[in-house]
Amino acid sequence: MIQCIDCELYQSDPDGKRAFKCNPFTNIKEPECLAKWQLIRLDMLLASYQGMLKWYGKMAPLQDKIIQFMQREMNELDESDSWKLEDEEPEEEEDI
Repeated sequence: MIQCIDCELYQSDPDGKRAFKCNPFTNIKEPECLAKWQLIRLDMLLASYQGMLKWYGKMAPLQDKIIQFMQREMNELDESDSWKLEDEEPEEEEDI
């Protein structure tokens, strides 16, 4: 099994960033390369999911404030319309 660092499809920048030019559909060298490629993609998927969770964590306090504001507004609307409901008591009809 060849190591990725020894493959001609691997590139490394001076600042340490790694670039893999291999594509499992066109230019893969060995079956093990496919497993490595899957691990790399899974790692990228995990990193993006963690970034999304971090963003949701930042948004949570704002969402809580919005929900509280909306609940307060809805309660005020219900209170302002309560006079309509208090006057509408069912009248009893008398049989003659």
